[in-house]
Amino acid sequence: MKSVGGAQISPDGRYVAYTVQQTNWEENEFVQQIWIAVTATGGQYQLTSGKKSSTGPVWAPDSRRLAFVSDRDGKRQIYVIAPAGGEALELTTEDNGVGALAWSPDGAALAFSSSGPDDKAIKDRKDRYGEFDIVGGDYKMIRLWLVKVPAEIPADLKQLPKPEALTKGDQFSVGSFSWSPDGRRIAFTASRDPDLGSQDTEQLYVLDVADKHVRKRLEAGGPNSRPKWSPDGKEIAFVTYGGQPFFFYADSRIAVVSADSGPSRLLTEAFDEHANLIDWGPDGIYFAASQKTGAHVFRLDPATRAIRRISSPDQFHLPDATFTKDHRMMAGVGAAPNRFAEVLVSSTVDFAPKYLTDVATQYKEFQLTTREVIQWKSTDGTEIEGILIKPADYDSSRKYPLLVVIHGGPTGVDTAVPSADRYYPIERFAAKGALILKPNYRGSAGYGEKFRALNVRNLGLGDYQDVISGVDALIAEGIVDQDRVGAMGWSQGGYISAFITTYSDRFKAVSVGAGISDWATYYVNTDIHPFTRQYLKATPWDDPEIYRKTSPITYVNRAKTPTLIQHGDQDKRVPPPNAFELYQALKDRGVPVKLILYKGFGHPINKPKQQRAVMEHNYDWFSKYIWGEETTAGSNNP
Repeated sequence: MKSVGGAQISPDGRYVAYTVQQTNWEENEFVQQIWIAVTATGGQYQLTSGKKSSTGPVWAPDSRRLAFVSDRDGKRQIYVIAPAGGEALELTTEDNGVGALAWSPDGAALAFSSSGPDDKAIKDRKDRYGEFDIVGGDYKMIRLWLVKVPAEIPADLKQLPKPEALTKGDQFSVGSFSWSPDGRRIAFTASRDPDLGSQDTEQLYVLDVADKHVRKRLEAGGPNSRPKWSPDGKEIAFVTYGGQPFFFYADSRIAVVSADSGPSRLLTEAFDEHANLIDWGPDGIYFAASQKTGAHVFRLDPATRAIRRISSPDQFHLPDATFTKDHRMMAGVGAAPNRFAEVLVSSTVDFAPKYLTDVATQYKEFQLTTREVIQWKSTDGTEIEGILIKPADYDSSRKYPLLVVIHGGPTGVDTAVPSADRYYPIERFAAKGALILKPNYRGSAGYGEKFRALNVRNLGLGDYQDVISGVDALIAEGIVDQDRVGAMGWSQGGYISAFITTYSDRFKAVSVGAGISDWATYYVNTDIHPFTRQYLKATPWDDPEIYRKTSPITYVNRAKTPTLIQHGDQDKRVPPPNAFELYQALKDRGVPVKLILYKGFGHPINKPKQQRAVMEHNYDWFSKYIWGEETTAGSNNP
């Protein structure tokens, strides 16, 4: 099924560039191409094509050129094209591809991030000794670069413009960045190195483009990110955690600092949720944030700190936006409950979305589920919300099997906006006659910092109680068959599912996707060690008891539930030893268990054929243990 994303409105408001993703089964790729919608008429046309994706469209200030990135020649490079179409001009041939990009205010150049060419010393080492990695030492630092862009896109450019390095050395690795309004400076954030464990070192810097002088603008604790200049070029807004040592579950806030000197000041202390800075326009600072099962765009007055929500109603989902030069119009990808996400435009004064795409049309031949937000109280009295998904022919007088699908994060959030199924065949389960519950358990985004902190040193235990209390509430309502309940989830959702397997006998089947089974095993293998230290507030050597208490493997002697384990064999976020540990323990206990490794994949399974396999494996597992059906021989069985 096609889906849309990345909506970018042109500075003059005439066009919206966006991406359309669809599956190329031959290439086994989800391919994205750039489309253009005309805001006045709603007309649309495809701008790029090919077997490889073109993504990340960014308008030039004159609205006459569009930069984007594509891996059509093997590496992710920058291209420029006219919105009317024609051949795209390739601007870069970076050895290791490019990251983010941003137009200079005069449209004469693009700044971009890249690690640049391979280091000669590393090449020489490889020639002499072969390949090896020094853990915590062999970093490719991300640097800022500048490339000139022709004012007109030539039909034939004999020689590519040569990018110029704006930063150098190994003192820091660049993250996000933005140009000053006069084009003389670039504000950027950078951490000590690109290791995920170095996020707390991310600080704000200002670069003088002419002489490449770099000045650290903040000494305060990080992480600090997403700098945006004020329209007059005197101040810089940025997202900060204020040096909190346990920032994984804390609110991010917006702060402002003078571009030259002086301390920063916080603007969103009273806003209890992650504030994701988008832009600074003539009428204020724009940011996006989740609010329960909705997501909205807000405008902040930097002088009074007053905040006004632009999008509505409460459950509308608009997680990001872009703006015209005068900030009177915005574009994004959003939807109301039970509507598919579409590209939309609206005034920023009075929110009245005009939809420019119609993704929903492709689903008209299907009888799809409906979604509603429900509430219940967990065992400790905490209010929990979730999404209850019902079959098209739902009958309130019946009792249905219940399948619980648990999101990851833990700071993810489930909403009432439908999308194409990926790991779990929700629509097929519902058509088969099941209710599906997606709980926003403690720790989920959208419910404030205190709610996100409720599973600190309480992982698994509190999460399980939130899930089982939701199951009990639906049983008490008389719509669920308590003898046919299953659970599944990926990442943190996989961890909670593993906890369900070992901690409970209430479920008839469980699927553990890329889940943690033992926090000590996870801690020493993962690429993001601070996660565990922050949520458990200890290392395994400091407090082995909290690691034992919150690990599913601790309770494996209770386990009875048939369990499917799915994992990418190259997963660095939740490495495969977690899967093998749970698999062997369940096998030794005589619990029905199957472990499936998806070859060549990391934490996400992100190719169509393998996602199809993941879904069919889950469909067969729950068909067998919830519906009592024997699966047919095929891809799921030896």
